[in-house]
Formats: sequence, structure tokens, C-alpha cells
Amino acid sequence: MRKSRLATLALSLATALATTLTLAAPAEAAPADHYVALGDSYSSGVGAGSYTAESGSCQRSTNAYPALYNTNIRPASYRSVACSGATTTSVVNTQLSALSATTTLVSVTVGGNDVGFATIMTTCVLYGTTECVNAVQAAENKARADLANLLNTVYNGIRTRAPSARVVVVGYPVFYQLGTTCLGLSATSRAKINEGINLVDDIIRSTAQAAGFTFADVRSQFVGHQLCSYGEKWLHALNITNIGVSYHPTAAGQTSGYYPVFRSVAG
Repeated sequence: MRKSRLATLALSLATALATTLTLAAPAEAAPADHYVALGDSYSSGVGAGSYTAESGSCQRSTNAYPALYNTNIRPASYRSVACSGATTTSVVNTQLSALSATTTLVSVTVGGNDVGFATIMTTCVLYGTTECVNAVQAAENKARADLANLLNTVYNGIRTRAPSARVVVVGYPVFYQLGTTCLGLSATSRAKINEGINLVDDIIRSTAQAAGFTFADVRSQFVGHQLCSYGEKWLHALNITNIGVSYHPTAAGQTSGYYPVFRSVAG
């Protein structure tokens, strides 16, 4: 009798377990999000290699943080229209049309080109400390005067076209680790460049939060992996043979820097 009861109990437990696993199976299915990625070269993945043929000069990489999210999380749908060189204006004019009322997740990194990141770095490399500091200061003045309004135009457009979407605004890494021995730009130039990036990130953060969006701050994630750091570099230094990748995240910078931060807030 005792063996019979044990056998019956074991069978009941097995049946219950099988039923539980069967009921739980749908939780392993792809999430229901319809995800659209917007933004500039930091969103498209310039510097990370493995660019898709369809993206052309936009240089969308399979190693970019939006593509990594798609690969790992498998949302119901995914589209990236992020493009190298994008500004807030070009996002509004050429990218927002990818959104719709069915979009449930949006990411965007934009604003750096509006204050002239690329021009600033060219000035700093070619013309020395005084010109570098002046160029960054001019960009800071422009950022304080104009950037919030430019970003608001983007954010309002996102909310209008995708009213139910979770929106994650992703910032920029600070380029240099200070206080180390480093060839190239002067310590004064490096500190001023970092100051400018921090200002832009802070404006993006406050504007995004005021719009009700989530800000994904990658700055602390890159500490120890910046230019002039002693760890593995997650940013390209000046590359004379391929200027376009200079000061952009490497594949490791997207995978280990951007993606974990985005994933932690995107859900």
C-alpha cells in the first residue's frame, strides 16, 4: 500500500510539473515589443564594424546597441533608422516616420552633431590647446542656448507618433580619463573636451526626463575604458586611415559599454 501511494504521489508530482512547464512556456517566447532605434552614429554603431549592406553611408552595425538588443531579446519587431551624421533636424525629417502608434519601445542618441562634436575634435587635433578650448567653449555656449529646444522638437515628435512607447534616450561617453600620462592632446584640451561632453549629456538628461523619457547614462560604464586609460579602450582614438571611426565606440564599447546600460532600462 505504501509503495502504491508513493507511486501515485510521484505520478501526481510529475503531472503537475509538466502542467506547470507547459503553462510557463509562453513566458519564454519573444517579447511583444515593437522596437525602433533612432539617432546618430553612436546609435548606428560607427566604429563597431560589421555594417549592414542596406544601411549604406548610415553605417548601421550589427554590433550597435540596438542591434544587440534585437539579437538578445528578440522583440516582436525591430527597425533601426539610426544614421551616421544625424542631427536633431535630420532625425525629425527622415527618421520619425519609422514610428507608429504600434511602436512600444524607442531608443535615440542625438545631439552631439548639433553642437559640432566632429568639428571640435578636428580643431583640437590640428590647431592646439587655445583653439581647442575656444571651440569647446563655443559649443558649450550653443548647447546652453539651443540644445534643449532642438531636443524637445525630437522628443515631441516621438511622443506624437508613438504615444504609447517607452522611450529611452541614450547619452554619450566621456572621451578621456584624466590624470594619466597620455600622448596627443594637452591635458587642458582633454579636460575641456570632457567638460563639454558632460554638459551635453546633462542637458540631454534633463530634457529627456522633463519629457517623461528615461535617460540611459553610459558615462560611468566607460570609466577605465576611455582614451588615456590603462584598461582596454572602448573608444577609437584618432585614426588617420579611417577618420570616420575616430572617437566612436569600438565593438567592445557597444557590447560592454552601451548595451548593458540600455538593456538595464529598456526592459
